[in-house]
Amino acid sequence: MSKQSPAISNQQGMEILSRLVLSPIMDPAAGVDPLGQLNREQFDALLKLAHSNHVIVRAMEVYRARMLEVNDVERAQWAAEAIAAERGRIRLALVHLQKIVDAFHVANFDVTVIKTLDHWPDFGSDMDLYTHTSPVKVIELMRKTFHAEIAQRSWGDRLAGKWNFVIPDLPEPVEIHMCRLGQTGEQRKIAANVPARSRTTTVDEMTFPITSACERILISTLQRMYRHFYFRLCDIVDSAQLVRSGALDFQELRRSAQESDIWEGTATYLVLVSDYVTRYTGEGLELPEFVKSDARFDGRAMYCGGSFLRVPIMPQSVRLYGEQLLGTLKKGEIVDGARLGLLPWLATAAAIGYRITGSDKGIW
Repeated sequence: MSKQSPAISNQQGMEILSRLVLSPIMDPAAGVDPLGQLNREQFDALLKLAHSNHVIVRAMEVYRARMLEVNDVERAQWAAEAIAAERGRIRLALVHLQKIVDAFHVANFDVTVIKTLDHWPDFGSDMDLYTHTSPVKVIELMRKTFHAEIAQRSWGDRLAGKWNFVIPDLPEPVEIHMCRLGQTGEQRKIAANVPARSRTTTVDEMTFPITSACERILISTLQRMYRHFYFRLCDIVDSAQLVRSGALDFQELRRSAQESDIWEGTATYLVLVSDYVTRYTGEGLELPEFVKSDARFDGRAMYCGGSFLRVPIMPQSVRLYGEQLLGTLKKGEIVDGARLGLLPWLATAAAIGYRITGSDKGIW
């Protein structure tokens, strides 16, 4: 690409990022590395996409190494500056996150970091935590200890049982889920297991309680297959690494997912991850046959839309929602079923609001 080349599209950018984080070794038979042909405008577009997909550190480290291999000092410096800026942001966020966790422990409140540290060495755009502590106590703690303000809550936030806190001198919002999980707060069983099965991890010489491997996949499934209907690239990379680590007990995963009526979505999530990894490495994940057979669709349904990898809502995702709702009602869990029944109306209101005002703020 020359300096007059047009800006890269999101699809082209996603292709480049996927190759960087999934197959970082350059194939000598591929010829000229297109990464060395990016001009500054194209690089900045790629960096923005990497930020949206929470893979800046991982992608830019590979990019920098590639450029140093061919003695392209200028482009290597672009990557080095991006890495330094992102690591500075992450360090500040981690220090605050440690203080929040410590404050919960001093108050004898349970707390578990969810999602946020799954992307390490990258970091999300906010901080997510879960606690079984009552909202009144948590709000008092956050206000008194950190002078936090509560951000405006949407209808979806209220149903899901989550609060966003804005802390002075901290760019990232702190999202705390309390007593419930799921888009409508229907997932009480998974929520109860989060603190019960949590483990600790050390990051940058700081120690945090995090979710078990099983709950990591279940929470990712809820987020991607039952709420947003799109994947960030970090979801693919993080989940693939988790499966390959051997830490995931598939039998326990199936039992927990069935108990919460999201097994088909969980199996589909894992197959989508495996198929995407196969596309760039030629080798998928080692998934049990019962996972592959229970998946409702595969990676052929995934496509790049906007800044993310999307899965179709109609009919695939709607069917998963229907199975979840039916399973919940069959077990006599009327209250949770009623909460789930509000989801289509919430989604419809959000879609209408977006078309009228250009935002779903206050709804979704």
